Amino acid sequence: METEVGLDGLGDLALNIILSKLGPTDTVCVSCVSKSLRLSASDDSLWAQFCSQELHLSIPQDHQGNPVSCFKAAYQLWREAFAMYPWPLVKRVKRFWDKLKKWLSNNFPEAEATLRRGASESDIQQLQTILKVKLPSPTRLLYRFHDGQDLTVEEHWTASFGSSLGIIGGYSFYHHLVNVYLLPISQVIVETRGLVRHLGFSSRSKYIVVAASSTYSEKLFFLNCNNGQLYVGTKNLFMGGEMIQCVPNTLLRSVHDSRDQQQDGMLLWLEEHGRRLEKGIIKVREEEDVRSISLFPELPPLCSTAVTNGLQVRASAVFVPEFAGMEGEADKYLYAYSIRMSLLPEGCIINGTTFSSCQLNRRHWIIRANEDIVSDVNREAVIGQFPVLHQGGDEFVYESCTHLLSSSGSVEGSFTFVPGRLADPEGSPFEVEVARFPLQKPDYVF
Repeated sequence: METEVGLDGLGDLALNIILSKLGPTDTVCVSCVSKSLRLSASDDSLWAQFCSQELHLSIPQDHQGNPVSCFKAAYQLWREAFAMYPWPLVKRVKRFWDKLKKWLSNNFPEAEATLRRGASESDIQQLQTILKVKLPSPTRLLYRFHDGQDLTVEEHWTASFGSSLGIIGGYSFYHHLVNVYLLPISQVIVETRGLVRHLGFSSRSKYIVVAASSTYSEKLFFLNCNNGQLYVGTKNLFMGGEMIQCVPNTLLRSVHDSRDQQQDGMLLWLEEHGRRLEKGIIKVREEEDVRSISLFPELPPLCSTAVTNGLQVRASAVFVPEFAGMEGEADKYLYAYSIRMSLLPEGCIINGTTFSSCQLNRRHWIIRANEDIVSDVNREAVIGQFPVLHQGGDEFVYESCTHLLSSSGSVEGSFTFVPGRLADPEGSPFEVEVARFPLQKPDYVF
């Protein structure tokens, strides 16, 4: 009785503050002590705080986005829907999807629209029964929030590129076009049943296909449900089942660790991808009215920038796992690189004279494996083109590739331009620096 009188004397505001510090679980326990505490613990503004802190909800709704009468009911529905999972893991997976969807909404809404509604536990159980696997809890939760992507709408496709709306993104060089999306459960089942049998994996390996390119340039990602690691196929995938792990083993804890600390390759991989998008390391690129997430880095140290006489060159590279060959290959690693050149608004300035345009004539590349020069190329044009850059105009972008025997190296060099045009030069040729940029097999492979 003394406790009740003492707490009553604190007032509603003080009680609300105390309960908000306790958190949802302890608040429910405290509500059993007295009528006044039960009343305070039922205040929906308190549960609005809990929903905001733990689930980032600004309106009361269930996990499928359906409106709910109050925040307390919403919180209860969320806990019931995910009762079989550790609550810290539920919050972590939801936080990932919230951040990714916010970025997509601001930068790539047409891709956000392809995310499917969350799968049910029965959908997941059907996958496990058919494929004879047990999904790690983090991957199960990823599917509970969104069942992959729906890329069946025809207007999302072009004849050569497939769909450009894969949320993992991709790259292009020469005629190789890749854009990776997350497979829905129904497609995971179909692709896994066909591929795993064809690849001759052991029935105990428990691989499932979770992501793939949308073109015939196959790029396939496999989750090993036994050890939780994510893999991507190499060029020897269909000949020897060769794959590369996508997540550092040092970060990948066993799926048998304590329930609150569970994580697998799929979750770590997607979280790292979301971080790169948020930080602006990778961005949406538009080419010929086709928008897609480009995996070519945009920020240092992975992207170099040099400005010479008003001409800017940005350059970066990406590891191409589907063309790599790890076993007994002379050229184990393939790197695609992207060069973006533009003439800044101040124009091309040479010896105090400003030119409004200039045209590329030659390129000089120095390619290193580790610190050893393996190629020194001095030729005309880039991919057969002699682009003309205009003052303040768009970047001219081209992609190419190179093989290396080692897992790291670099490219640097220069371009030779002439002011005006090659056919009617307005001044003498001049060199433009391409600052060194790395070729490196990354810790996370996308």
